[in-house]
Amino acid sequence: MENPENIDQMTTLSQVMNKLSERGIKREFRMNENCEMKFENSEKLYTPSDLTILKTYRFEGDSNPDDNAVLYVVKDDAGNRGMIIDSYGADSNYSGDKFDKFLRDIPVHESDEFNF
Repeated sequence: MENPENIDQMTTLSQVMNKLSERGIKREFRMNENCEMKFENSEKLYTPSDLTILKTYRFEGDSNPDDNAVLYVVKDDAGNRGMIIDSYGADSNYSGDKFDKFLRDIPVHESDEFNF
């Protein structure tokens, strides 16, 4: 399914998640109720400088703005790769501005590895 001439070929969140799963990226980084970022099934707490965004995918619903979402492929300083998923628009997965600020502070180094 890789197609460097049309990197938007896969248009749904589930399609991208399936492709990432095939590449071993199955776990999520999630912010808890204390505004601490953790890797799924781990107790390690992350700061933005511990992470790098490798790819960003945006999804917009054709008929419903509530279907907007963004998926970030993220690598931690130990080499673990996972994803951060957030709906955006009127309803975000995370209330307040701490999540948004955390994301803005993560360094971005886009990787062609995830152009599919």
